[in-house]
Amino acid sequence: MSDGLDWVKERGLGALADRMGIEMIEFTAERAVATMPVEGNTQPIGLVHGGAYVVLGESLGSMAANLHAGPGRYAVGVDINATHTASATSGHVTGTCTAIHLGRTMTVHEIIVTDENGRRCSTVRITNAIREQR
Repeated sequence: MSDGLDWVKERGLGALADRMGIEMIEFTAERAVATMPVEGNTQPIGLVHGGAYVVLGESLGSMAANLHAGPGRYAVGVDINATHTASATSGHVTGTCTAIHLGRTMTVHEIIVTDENGRRCSTVRITNAIREQR
């Protein structure tokens, strides 16, 4: 594997992330950054849907955990939580994922989602369990 972005391109982000317009900008197990458009990911009153922030966070954290897991292993989410503190109404949001713990059987990542003005909109934390492929 030459670098994380090549790994993501080869593997893909999955149908849901594709449908939501998530684009990976930077990618390692320790730090990953992606953007998501506001348009198409809103609730009826025009704010980004809280679940969309969670999808962005889980996409970043789970993919980073899978990269960390390495060949012959995979990561699955076992816990996720989010606190929404603001809402974007236009443009794009950016998720920045940072590893808190990268262990042999578990990872924890924090994802901070900001709007185009740098305002924090959501803080997501995901825990993934690492399993052996059968």
